[in-house]
Amino acid sequence: MAHPSRLTQRELQLTSDAESPRTPGTVRPGGRTARTRAAVRDAVLTGLVEHGYPGLTVEYVAEHSGVHKTTLYRRWGGVEGLVADALDLAGEDTWTPPDTGSLHGDLTALAREVLDTFTDPATAAAPSAFIAAAFQSDRAAVALRAFYDERFGRCAPLVERAVARGEVPAGTDARAVARAVSAPLYFRLFVTREPLDEAATGQAVTAALAAARAGAYAVAEPEEPVTDGPASDGPRATPPS
Repeated sequence: MAHPSRLTQRELQLTSDAESPRTPGTVRPGGRTARTRAAVRDAVLTGLVEHGYPGLTVEYVAEHSGVHKTTLYRRWGGVEGLVADALDLAGEDTWTPPDTGSLHGDLTALAREVLDTFTDPATAAAPSAFIAAAFQSDRAAVALRAFYDERFGRCAPLVERAVARGEVPAGTDARAVARAVSAPLYFRLFVTREPLDEAATGQAVTAALAAARAGAYAVAEPEEPVTDGPASDGPRATPPS
């Protein structure tokens, strides 16, 4: 996956030796199970893109995957389980953060991936559909949060390199930096519905970089407890001379 936001049909495809669904009673990696899961996932993705979460049904997934709806209900429980598992599959890739030689370059590359994804209708449809589903399904929202948390966690080497170069303070939170550069872009895309362009991505990078350099995303160390010595029970009597 090129960027935490980029969920494409190509990236969601599994090989026949992928692991089985993480659902009790379906532990059988590879072979038929993996092919079934891949077919179901592809049908879920297609349905989300074509009809959105409200229009996605188990019957649609059964028809387009070739898997009987009884099996779908038994193994995934329903539409929410199907969407959550599709997001889980999206996390099974080898994406790594960019390494351009500077934090500015790395953050620019991350922002550029958001721009490239959402300005191309072919690649914007899938992630947009998953994000929309998270607004309508609690289970999809949990799966989406886990997906992004894992993606942002992969940005740790990006920040570690920046710390080693002296670009940001030690203890800078990689997840916070990744969120900072992405958040303004997602706000424009999904809240204000403004166009996303090079100027917007450049502004997001500049703001995130300045905040990171200033220590805004440094993890605070726990404060040492303040002690004033033994507690006093009140004024002490003056000892006799």
